[in-house]
Amino acid sequence: MSSNIGLVDEYLAKGTWKTAENANSTYSHQGLMQYVSNQIISQYWLEKIYTEEIRQYDHENRFHIHDLGFLSAYCSGWSIEEILLQGFGGVENKIQCRPAKHLNTALNQIVNFLFTLQGELAGAQALSSFDTYLAPFIRSDNLTYTDVFKYVQSFVYSLNVPTRSGFQAPFTNLSLDLICPKRLGDQCVIIGGELRTDWVYSDFQEEMDILNKAFAEVMMQGDGNGNIFSFPIPTYNVSDGIDWESPRWQSIWEMTAKYGVPYFANFINSDLDPEDFRSMCCRLRLDLSKLYCRVGGQYGASPLTGSIGVVTINLPNLAYRSNGSKETFMAELTSTLRVSKDSLEIKRKLIDQNSTLYPYAAHYLSATKHRTGSYWTNHFSTIGVNGMNEALVDLLGEGIGERKDFALEVLEFIKDQLQEFQKETGNLYNLGS
Repeated sequence: MSSNIGLVDEYLAKGTWKTAENANSTYSHQGLMQYVSNQIISQYWLEKIYTEEIRQYDHENRFHIHDLGFLSAYCSGWSIEEILLQGFGGVENKIQCRPAKHLNTALNQIVNFLFTLQGELAGAQALSSFDTYLAPFIRSDNLTYTDVFKYVQSFVYSLNVPTRSGFQAPFTNLSLDLICPKRLGDQCVIIGGELRTDWVYSDFQEEMDILNKAFAEVMMQGDGNGNIFSFPIPTYNVSDGIDWESPRWQSIWEMTAKYGVPYFANFINSDLDPEDFRSMCCRLRLDLSKLYCRVGGQYGASPLTGSIGVVTINLPNLAYRSNGSKETFMAELTSTLRVSKDSLEIKRKLIDQNSTLYPYAAHYLSATKHRTGSYWTNHFSTIGVNGMNEALVDLLGEGIGERKDFALEVLEFIKDQLQEFQKETGNLYNLGS
């Protein structure tokens, strides 16, 4: 009991760096609540759930287990299509909203959806093809550009209200297509929860341009004090066919020049297919082609994927322990990867066993559960690395500039190990940045 009281005093006195760990959080009563709960839940993971070996590796700083303060998955993508078909709800004794018939209603439901799902996961909430799915509402409602701008402005302002635990805004990511993707081009438009058989998404390029312009203008304008909006983080899929000189996307380039706000997923002159990727957050972009074997096709899973958890390996720590020996370093890396895998497998099992803690996630992932037996089957276990340059300097006396060959060898080794973990466990693994 006294240790818990000490946590409150520690936060009030700002006696720990953890009071300012997250740039999105602010010293506040909500920050206090999050700090205390995070410390207790972290203790629960390390002292009750994880093995002694995992605790030891964490204590020795061989790796960092992200979001130890949450008894939940890390991040997830969600389906706008499902929101448009179902509305927002699906949880007993909680409010149920019928499918949206108008753009402002659809945007409000998406805000409520993201707020609520943020309470069930530790990290980012992502939605894909935002502009493609919502563009038809503009024509259906006969909206002017000014109307669309006002609705989008309200949407963006709402997503930046600090309603999340820790006195912070929900961490949200929107992927925008700019041009209707092939996978949606011939699909019937959804309005009011029903399919409009006379409309398909490829018919609405003009409305997509209006929505993208409004979004960029709102983001560029900033809040009432002219400050940048932190969320949602936009990711634009850039592929062959983009007309860089077209005035319809001028606002996007101006927003980029002013704030550097968006991410760009560049698929030009690439063997990669933009249909196969979803951006989740600042550190994670998932390859949906890895889901083919799981559900018999990409469209059965995307965009309902994400990450169950993230472990980042401290490469400089392993290099220091290796005393200049590459062989020792690779042995240390091998064991650290294995223990990282063990921690992620334990986390996946615990979250699956406690699905009633996440009623909204369970509802919107129910189709995955029905097909595979688990809500989180299509969510990856993520292992990343930190400090490659410093590790090389410590281990070999030279950095990445001189020893790029060994850096690539290490990354290839890690990738191969993750593929082995995937075969061994039957769960998806990926290498995070």
